[in-house]
Amino acid sequence: MHRIEADTLIPGHGAPIESGCVITEGTAISYAGPIGNAPPSPQATVTRVPIVMPGMWDTHAHFTGLTTPVLEMLMRIPAELRAIRSVRDAHAALMAGFTSIREAGGDGIYLARAVEEGSIVGPSIYAAGAILSMTGGHGDLHSYPLEWLLERDNGMLALCDGVPECLKATRKQLRRNAKVIKVCASGGVLSEIDHPIHQQFSVEELTAIVEEAARADRVVMAHCHGTPGIKAALDAGAATIEHGTHLDEETAAQMKEQGAVLVPTRFIVERLLAGGRQAGTAEYAMRKLEAMADQHLHAMALAHEAGVTIALGTDMATSGPTSPVPWGANGEEVVYLAQAGMSPLEVVEAATFNGPKTLGPQAPRSGLLAEGHDADIIAVASNPLDDVTVLAHPANVTHVWKAGNLVKNP
Repeated sequence: MHRIEADTLIPGHGAPIESGCVITEGTAISYAGPIGNAPPSPQATVTRVPIVMPGMWDTHAHFTGLTTPVLEMLMRIPAELRAIRSVRDAHAALMAGFTSIREAGGDGIYLARAVEEGSIVGPSIYAAGAILSMTGGHGDLHSYPLEWLLERDNGMLALCDGVPECLKATRKQLRRNAKVIKVCASGGVLSEIDHPIHQQFSVEELTAIVEEAARADRVVMAHCHGTPGIKAALDAGAATIEHGTHLDEETAAQMKEQGAVLVPTRFIVERLLAGGRQAGTAEYAMRKLEAMADQHLHAMALAHEAGVTIALGTDMATSGPTSPVPWGANGEEVVYLAQAGMSPLEVVEAATFNGPKTLGPQAPRSGLLAEGHDADIIAVASNPLDDVTVLAHPANVTHVWKAGNLVKNP
C-alpha cells in the first residue's frame, strides 16, 4: 500500500486538487482526492511530493530496434537484436513517466508479454503487431524486390490487397493478440515511392479491416497524411487518425461527430527536421517532410479549434539515447501540443486521460487518478499547469509507480 501526498493533485481529467492524496492497494487506486478526506492508511508507505498525476501515455510509438530512421534496415536487423535493444527503450520510456504505450507496429506485441509476466520492467504495451499496407504503400519497402520481401516476413509489415487478403492480415494480427489494428490509409514520409497525399486502400478494404477488428472488440488506427485517406479511414470507421497532416474543416468536423481521436505526432517531424539528414534519413524523405511541416502544424491547431479529441503520440521509432528519435524523449511532444493552442490542462489530459480512448473496448482503466483505476502514477518536480514543458524532461519525473509498484525513486 502506498500513500502519496502532494501539494497539488492533477487527476488527468477535471480541475486540480490542492493538498491532494492518492492511496493505492495492490495494482489499483483506492482513493484520490483531498488529504482531509482521505481514509486512514497506517500500513501505507508515505511519500510526499510537489505534484502527483497519472502516468502518461504515448499512443503512437514503435519498438523497432532501429538505430537510424531508415525503414529498409528492418529487414537487416536480427529479431533477437531488435528485442534486446527494445527492452532498454521500454525502460527509458517508463523512467520518463510514460506508463502506457500504444504501439503502432513493431515488436511491442512480444514486449507486452514480457512486461506482463514480470520478465522485464517497462510500461504497459498495447500493440498492433504488423502494420497493414497495400502493395506499394507506406508499409512496403520499395527498394527491395517484392517477391523477396514477401518471402521474408519480419512480423512488422504485412502487405495485403483486396478484401480477402485484408481480412487474412487482420486475423493474423488478432491471432498474435494485437490490441489494436494499424493500417496505412495514405502514403508516408519515410517510404520511398508513395506520396503522403494519396489514399491507400479502398474504402471497401478499410471497411473490411475495421469490421473484422470490431468483431474481436478491437479498433483501427489509421496512418493518414492526405485528406482523401483521412476521409476514407473515417468513412470506414477508423477510431483514430495518426498524423492528420492535411486535416481540413470538413474532416475535422467528421472526426468530432464520430468521436475519432487525432494523434498528431509532431515530435518526429521536429526531430527529423533538426537532424534527419545527419542521421541518414534519405533525401526523398527529407523533401517530403519539409514540404508538409507547416501544414502539419496548421492541422494540429485546426483540430484543437474544432474540438477534436487529441491524444499524445510521438512516432518514436529509433533505439538508444543517441539515436535521432530516442525513447525517453517522449515527453517533448507536450511542447508541440501547447504550440497548437492547447492549454496546460488540455495538454496533460491529452497525455493521460485521452490515451485509453485510442483503444476502444481494449482500453484499460488508466490515465486518471480515481478509485478503481490502475495505479500508474507519477510525481513531478514542479507544476506542469504553470509550465507544461517540465514534462518534456525525464529528470523532472521524480517518482514512477507502475501497477502500484514504485519503479523510479530519487
